[in-house]
Amino acid sequence: MTTRQFLNIVEMRTKVISMGTFACASLYAVNIQDSVPIVPWVIMGFATLFVDMGTTGFNTFFDYYRGTDNLTYTKEKEKVLVHEQVNPLSALLISLALFALAAVLGLVLASMTSWYLLLVGGMCMLVGFFYTAGPLPISRTPFGELFAGGFLGSVLFLITLFVLGVPLGAKEVAATVPFLLLIGMILSVNNGCDRIGDTANGRKTLSILLGKRGSVGLVATEGLAAYLVSAVFVFVGMYPVYFLPLLVFLAIRFLVQFRRVRREGMDEAHKAQHMGFASSTFISFSLSFVIAFLLSRVFGSPVF
Repeated sequence: MTTRQFLNIVEMRTKVISMGTFACASLYAVNIQDSVPIVPWVIMGFATLFVDMGTTGFNTFFDYYRGTDNLTYTKEKEKVLVHEQVNPLSALLISLALFALAAVLGLVLASMTSWYLLLVGGMCMLVGFFYTAGPLPISRTPFGELFAGGFLGSVLFLITLFVLGVPLGAKEVAATVPFLLLIGMILSVNNGCDRIGDTANGRKTLSILLGKRGSVGLVATEGLAAYLVSAVFVFVGMYPVYFLPLLVFLAIRFLVQFRRVRREGMDEAHKAQHMGFASSTFISFSLSFVIAFLLSRVFGSPVF
């Protein structure tokens, strides 16, 4: 196996999603308590990366094993198990090794914070595994967006805050909602483009249940709702005021790019372009979030 094939198995390009959430949660923590403990922060970062890589590796293996990824419907050249005949067992072994590394780091973090962290971290790893494994994988149900956004967005954000010593409450839970929505939107684009192949494979994703027009509307709803909720959080003082002009720009950019998605339609032929749109939407939001909180840290945050 080459390095490129390994990176495609774990879909390294998609790790900006989990690491973006981690970075935003870290800045949120800094603005609350002025500083963060460096060692737990570094360990948490690597644990997050390994769990995400392992989860994607399991997805790669089980999607191939179940026939979801196949030569008929899978056009993405990055699917090396399909197009380059890489041994599927290697994807499974890589994923197990990454989860083992994450488990070791989780034990270290729990010893430094709370042993309850093992329970939550273990739950996250189980969800990652059963997303495509087991008799009824989560990815084959209408709940994929909820689990992806809930765990890569809300739960990861909250675990990061907890590890960095931030007391968790309703405010912190609410602050994660835009991340849940945008990560759910990314999966909605993915499932919308895979709708025909997934239907043939027996999946019942939300995009399939909503149909062609409904799946496009779902993407718009999730994206715009994330910006609207974020703007509300600015006005109530949860997010810094510097975020507001950035949100206006991001919303306009989203609408302009979404028009192209709607015009071209969500299908396998346009999946690469549309996934680029979805990923860049989340990355732009995360970068703007970081910039706004950094400005708040340096100049203070005026309120409405």
